[in-house]
Amino acid sequence: MTLVSLMGYVAGTCTTLAFLPQVFRTWSTRSTDDISLGMFSLMVFGIALWLLYGIAVGDWPLILADGVSLILAATILALKLHFG
Repeated sequence: MTLVSLMGYVAGTCTTLAFLPQVFRTWSTRSTDDISLGMFSLMVFGIALWLLYGIAVGDWPLILADGVSLILAATILALKLHFG
């Protein structure tokens, strides 16, 4: 593994894990009042595009990070749509 690949895995892990506190808080409080629907809609769309890009170029750090990030961000978006 190259230093660049390692940096990609570490960066992807950090940005992916950043979604976890919001998922847990939203799930436990059932409150999405302070979450912007527009921001999370755009975020989910952007992450999906990054995932497709990662797949197209075969970049595994990008694919793994964006695959998990997409699940977490989409979960927050779904909770926002469900709880209002």
